[in-house]
Amino acid sequence: MTTRISPPAAAPVSEKRVIGNVLRGSIGNLVEWYDWYAYAAFTTYFAKSFFPTTDTTAAFLGTAAVFAVGFLMRPLGGWMLGRFADRFGRRSALVLSVSLMAGGSLLIAVTPSYHTIGIAAPILLLTARLIQGLSVGGEYSTSATYLSEVATPGKRGFYSSFQYVTLYGGQLLALGLQLILQVILTEQQLTAWGWRIAFAVGTVAALAVLWLRRGMDESASFERESGGRTGKAAGERGTLRALVKYPKEIALVVGLTLGGTVGFYTFATYSQKFLENTAHIPRRQVTIVLFCAILVAAILQPLAGRLSDRIGRRPLLLFFGIGGTLLTVPLMTVMGSTRNPVGAFFLVLAGLVIVAGYTSINAIVKAELFPTKIRALGVGLPYALTVAIFGGTAELIAQALKSAGHETVFFWYVAGCVLVSLIVYGTMRETSKTSELEERPEER
Repeated sequence: MTTRISPPAAAPVSEKRVIGNVLRGSIGNLVEWYDWYAYAAFTTYFAKSFFPTTDTTAAFLGTAAVFAVGFLMRPLGGWMLGRFADRFGRRSALVLSVSLMAGGSLLIAVTPSYHTIGIAAPILLLTARLIQGLSVGGEYSTSATYLSEVATPGKRGFYSSFQYVTLYGGQLLALGLQLILQVILTEQQLTAWGWRIAFAVGTVAALAVLWLRRGMDESASFERESGGRTGKAAGERGTLRALVKYPKEIALVVGLTLGGTVGFYTFATYSQKFLENTAHIPRRQVTIVLFCAILVAAILQPLAGRLSDRIGRRPLLLFFGIGGTLLTVPLMTVMGSTRNPVGAFFLVLAGLVIVAGYTSINAIVKAELFPTKIRALGVGLPYALTVAIFGGTAELIAQALKSAGHETVFFWYVAGCVLVSLIVYGTMRETSKTSELEERPEER
């Protein structure tokens, strides 16, 4: 039996350096999610540019279908870039993901209209969205892994929580830019060309982040694990063959994510349409309500993450699980009958506060489950599959039940999904105490 001699421990990284790496990783995540949400925010303006203008409903359905296909690409992105990150490094994968997003946004911004190039317009839109789906699918796993690995021990919950700060931030930027453009441009200008500004901004921002990320440090965990071996020399590192050796951890990621992703998409995105179509609050007021609620939710993420460093991850997950199971139906029922924007704000915020028990720490909990050699793929692939199946279909299920006259069934569906995750939270171990992120002397 051979004994592996561990290399000398690296010198501790200064807190200033840690903060710099976290900022570079987080800003990139913000831009990625801005580009992702910009598509949804500006769909009503650019739909007729890419599809025949004779049928507005058909144009909207076309853009919605392209959005859904982009969502389905996220598991492929989680696999491809997760594998890439485990074999070639976190920094290289993060640079690649933001490069893909820049390319996708640029393609949308410059593609001529259907009137100009015909069927090539929707084909190019689909191509761009496929690229963006790959990018955002890989961004989650790689940024979650990177932020968790570069964080100072004892503060991993705090630093990794910035992943959802920037995720919310991307949504805020898209909504904020939409509000600004609605003020300075007419409806006709926005429909004709103004919507392209949003994707041009995303392209420029992504290129700026590309430059910033090239100056990031590689995580010490990856450097210790790889020993300079990448590509074919990496062996099974980052492969599906290696991942399937962790079936319990894969199942945990699915169980952790199921209720969280359904709860997140219900309160953070579907609530906008719910308040418009069911509560009948004017669209402009709903946009402001959602913007303010998400802003507060973003501020809560690092506070909850820091709390998890003190009391553990499970208490926060249990808070989400119990709150989501018991309060989703009452909150959604009251939200559907309110006509007061202020009341709607507090109801949406209450839902997002409950969801914060999941969103603030979901990245670190998953990263703590897997060893370095398979961490990015282990975090990314099962997560992306669960989000695509449950998070991506949440709004579709809600709209279908509403059309069938059974809208309240959706409230119970969300509560039921959270209940499944609550069972997982109640039976799982405290990951902060058995974290695979902490360096251990023995061979793994």
